[in-house]
Amino acid sequence: MSISKLRKWAKVVKRDIHAVYLASHDPRVPWYAKLLAVLVVAYALSPVDLTPDFISIIGYLDDLVLLPLSLLLVIRLLPPGIMAEHRSIAEKDGRLPQNWVAAAMIIFLWAAGIVFLGWIFLRN
Repeated sequence: MSISKLRKWAKVVKRDIHAVYLASHDPRVPWYAKLLAVLVVAYALSPVDLTPDFISIIGYLDDLVLLPLSLLLVIRLLPPGIMAEHRSIAEKDGRLPQNWVAAAMIIFLWAAGIVFLGWIFLRN
């Protein structure tokens, strides 16, 4: 795959993440699709990955496989007309709005998860 095709693919994924973010706020979207959309967008924007990027090849699997597949699942759950509408809005806007409360929540949830796992492993 050429570099230009990879850049085009990355641009499409970025646009779709923005569109899914917008769809998660749309009252016409079913609750289960909203929930999954919020989780996928939060993971996409999270500075923490399931597999650290410094691990050769495996570290990029979540960015190259897990994220696009979960994004595809959310897109399939959304009504096509709504997704098309939000894609066009995302294309015009160009970037996600900054939300510091959401960023703080993502960091808090990762920290809470790490503390919880540490508590489980250390209590024995």
